[in-house]
Amino acid sequence: MSHPTARERPAERIVLVFVNTDAAEDEYVEAELEGLCEAAGAVVQGSVRQRVNKPTGRTFIGKGKVEEITSYAAELEADTVVIDTELSGIQIRHLEEEIGKRVIDRTQLILDIFAHRAKTSESRLAVEMAQLEYSLPRLKRMWTHLSRMKMGVGTRGPGEKQLEVDRRLVEKRIVDLRRQLTDIQKRKERAVAGRHQHMTVSLVGYTNAGKSTLMNALTDAGVLVEDKLFATLDTRTRRWNLPGWGPVLLSDTVGFIRDLPHHLIASFRATLEEARQADLLLHVADTSSPQCYEQISAVYKVLEELGIEAKDTLLVLNKIDALPDRARIDGLRRRYPNAVAISAVTGDGMREFAMIASNMLSRNFRDVDVETGVENGQLLAYLASHGKVLSHRYHEDRVIVHCRIPEKYLGHVEQNGTVVRPHESNEKPLAEGVA
Repeated sequence: MSHPTARERPAERIVLVFVNTDAAEDEYVEAELEGLCEAAGAVVQGSVRQRVNKPTGRTFIGKGKVEEITSYAAELEADTVVIDTELSGIQIRHLEEEIGKRVIDRTQLILDIFAHRAKTSESRLAVEMAQLEYSLPRLKRMWTHLSRMKMGVGTRGPGEKQLEVDRRLVEKRIVDLRRQLTDIQKRKERAVAGRHQHMTVSLVGYTNAGKSTLMNALTDAGVLVEDKLFATLDTRTRRWNLPGWGPVLLSDTVGFIRDLPHHLIASFRATLEEARQADLLLHVADTSSPQCYEQISAVYKVLEELGIEAKDTLLVLNKIDALPDRARIDGLRRRYPNAVAISAVTGDGMREFAMIASNMLSRNFRDVDVETGVENGQLLAYLASHGKVLSHRYHEDRVIVHCRIPEKYLGHVEQNGTVVRPHESNEKPLAEGVA
């Protein structure tokens, strides 16, 4: 008798349960959760809604609604019920007992997608830690003898339950993972800081907003593009020859989502280091999404949680080619007057986008006079390659270089007896040469 392969096996059938959504949120929340289920390879059969004024400790939702879900899930022959909130282990256990189906919450669903999409060792470690931190307080429900290995003489007290052994194993693994991820983050911080010779730009935005498509259009990076949530989990950095500016480093990052689980934000902190250190953030939004406004707000909330909401940020209204008319883009422009509208697919608006990005990077420039010895050829070459040299003024064995240079590079310049001061426009040089 042959068994069906994973590809032949039917997709998991899902019933969604939405809790405490109002009429304005219904469409947005439902579309998002359905997208998450699709990304996980499941098929949504139907949905149920309930407003919960006071969640019950046992099942979170009321007894009558639990009975309705039980009947509905059985009628649709669903395999799993997904609740659009985060539940405790006890609540999940009671719901599974009463509904007779597997029950997971929104956080579990997102963690499952991340686990499936993680490709690099760094992202796998981050997902594993997030999963274990989520599961630790829920071990009583999830208890499956995580390890059969013996703990060694003296490590297991008399009468200790297997659950306690498993909890210790999980805690130890979390400590190990946190140590590894801390080491990775330190290396990433050093690597990012070591790119001081280039200005850095980072793409951020809601998942599936078109960040990878935009990166391919700007850099020919060949990044995988899929019409799925969380298609990109790993940061990629490429050289972008920004018109009117020159080469900068452009990084793609993991997409954000409404109420992104805190465990994931903490675990992926090393991956998000590119965004934390960037000179400019490009916030890419999907104008074709009916939930565009909500998604933009959700991204700003995540940036605030990361502590980088005050960074220079350009809102990029992407996918204008997918709009049936100009009404939506006109409304977005009124709401966000400093945004730029583009299509990463057709190239519409890309010239204006590049010009605005170039101007925003120029905000961090300083107009300075750098005084050093005429023999300091290394510094003079550094100024020429990292800024715009406007003139030289010579006096005996000293040279004063008038230049415009990014503020981030001044720390490197102010070394070895070099003097940096604001440009003195009325100073008359003894000898002058224009660079």
